[in-house]
Amino acid sequence: MRLAIVDIGTNSTRLLIGDVDGGRISAELDRETTVTRLGAGVDESGRLREDAIRRVHDALARYREQIDALGSMQAHAVLTSAVRDASNGTEFAREVGERFGMRTHLIDGVQEASLTYRGATSGRPSTKTGRTLVVDIGGGSTEFVIGSGHHIEFQVSTQAGVVRQTERHIAHDPPAPAELLAVAGDVRSVFDAAVPESRRTGIENAIAVAGTPTSLAAIAQRLDPYDPAKTHGYVLRTAERRAIFVSLATMTLAERQTVPGLQPGRAGVIVPGIVILAEVMDLFDLSSIEISERDILQGALLAAADGTIDAISSP
Repeated sequence: MRLAIVDIGTNSTRLLIGDVDGGRISAELDRETTVTRLGAGVDESGRLREDAIRRVHDALARYREQIDALGSMQAHAVLTSAVRDASNGTEFAREVGERFGMRTHLIDGVQEASLTYRGATSGRPSTKTGRTLVVDIGGGSTEFVIGSGHHIEFQVSTQAGVVRQTERHIAHDPPAPAELLAVAGDVRSVFDAAVPESRRTGIENAIAVAGTPTSLAAIAQRLDPYDPAKTHGYVLRTAERRAIFVSLATMTLAERQTVPGLQPGRAGVIVPGIVILAEVMDLFDLSSIEISERDILQGALLAAADGTIDAISSP
């Protein structure tokens, strides 16, 4: 079965077209990411801005052409933090469905976490068993999911994300040390309240998904052009993460935009993103974390194939 999934997030809009056979993804035919910053200003105003909506519409118009060219049978769009937080989010979701011919799913934080866990753990070697943490650092939220195999034992969505915390705390270029400390303190308090201490130990596998972790894997390897085959499965260690942070935190935005492995559109939020990842690793006492290119896109693709995505309410 050939399907298309579009993930309309706070910082980026992404496309995956794939074939699913026998409950597994047999081929990924097209994948694309566009930094659209849909969530710009939502934390302060509570609404999606018209310029941000236009950026998403432009990306979706291109994606629709690619979907039609590959003959996808169904196209689904999952809409996450920025859309669910915005007072005009439901209206936007309806417009996406009507204008671009997609089944739209405005998902809550728990649904987002579940789909992300399913995607991140799909296709993993059977030898990698045990208690697994999946963390999704998004633009407006960060999700934590803990499980073993297909069984989820804990999941939570938090109001911490690279766009949200950047807009709240960063006013200088490069960011002032006090601003980065404010990001860390804000995120730490959010995570402490969301994740009980009893859930923070006994993690055997830790997986990080989304733009910040994959960018760090690419920066660490100086990948130019970006190569998901080399970022997927990369193990990022604390010392390496700290070295990248020290380097990027003293650069201007223009300088960060030229760093090999870093998509220019992510340059404005990568430093707060590293702070968030550092707080995640400290929370769970992790000395390293595995980076995954599989996330909510693959999870939603599998859910669309078996029909479980239709249980998610559409606007």
